[in-house]
Amino acid sequence: MNSQPIFRSVLYVPGNRLRMLAKAPTLPADAFVLDLEDSVPLEEKAEARRLVREALISGAFAGRTVLVRVNSLPSGLTADDLKEVVVPGLFGVDVPKVESPEDVREVEELLAWAEGRADLPRGTLRVGIGIESPAGLLRAEAIVRASRRLVSLSLGAEDFTFNLGTQRSSTGEELFLPRALIALTARAVDVQALDTIYPDFRDPEGLIREARLARQLGFTGKYAIHPDQLEPINRVFTPDEAELRWAQEVVEAYDAAQQAGLGSIAVGGRMVDRPIYERARRTLELAARWGVGR
Repeated sequence: MNSQPIFRSVLYVPGNRLRMLAKAPTLPADAFVLDLEDSVPLEEKAEARRLVREALISGAFAGRTVLVRVNSLPSGLTADDLKEVVVPGLFGVDVPKVESPEDVREVEELLAWAEGRADLPRGTLRVGIGIESPAGLLRAEAIVRASRRLVSLSLGAEDFTFNLGTQRSSTGEELFLPRALIALTARAVDVQALDTIYPDFRDPEGLIREARLARQLGFTGKYAIHPDQLEPINRVFTPDEAELRWAQEVVEAYDAAQQAGLGSIAVGGRMVDRPIYERARRTLELAARWGVGR
């Protein structure tokens, strides 16, 4: 994943809310998803497309990573969305409610068409895939292998639990297996696993608890729905001082051991072999990416 961008926090911004679109570029999200789907009523879709397009071409998001969440293919609105919002500077699109590789191939065709209209080279735009049904989850590996544009895979928890015939709980047992499968699938194809939103933006402790679980499951970042969620999410997905100290000790000791012809060593009473060394190196690389540590 070193060649891929990495997002700790991804903020959803309703495409029909001009004030929020104006404020978003000042916020500490690693990426933004300007939303044309669930947060926008049907009668406001056209206006949202216009506002999102204007925000993109104005240069307000210059230097920031921006995707647009288009409406799902079954809505019949995807092409209209892409026609308006695919402009130079757009990083990619988030595609919700994907259920099959055929969906992905249809998106690929629409993106190539939209890139041509915008005079962008074919393949410019990246794709984030949202899985929101049991059918989509069971086909997740085939879905993510259907496009070379893929940058992330995520689970839409609210729609998923509805389609599962249950509801989302505060403890999240109903989402543990789906989350784990999303993370495993993303890691298998070397794209980012982005965790679903935490809906109560007035509960930072719950957000932190859920984000820590997501990181432990293998997620690289998490979606946010409110600016106050960004700092806690960034903090959880950034290596802390203790992790950095351990990683530095491991790398230095293992490198020295390799020079001495040793394959494994002990650091702080714990055995260190190649996988642990590689994980420590990865921790230092992530810290450097976010400007923390040495």
